[in-house]
Amino acid sequence: MKSITERETRMRARLIELDQHMHKIEDALDETPNPDVEERAVERENGEVLESLGNADMLESRMIEAALGRVAGGEYGYCIECGDKVSEERLDVLPATPKCRKCAS
Repeated sequence: MKSITERETRMRARLIELDQHMHKIEDALDETPNPDVEERAVERENGEVLESLGNADMLESRMIEAALGRVAGGEYGYCIECGDKVSEERLDVLPATPKCRKCAS
């Protein structure tokens, strides 16, 4: 069983990873397009994939930031819907989860 401090540290480290990944995605999307038409089509497809990954990273970042807000407010580990305690096992796997297993399903 991990402490709230350990989970908070893990979430803050993940935020740093996500930020670095999002910057790499931005850099890749900002690259000058290839003058070759066929290569541009591939780059466009790759760009769409990168945008999807960036959106997923932003969503995860928001979830972590919300969880850190709950830590600061003393509400971390409790379901935002029903108020029940979120299981330790669930928090070990998904430390930023806002909901208990019952409300999440």
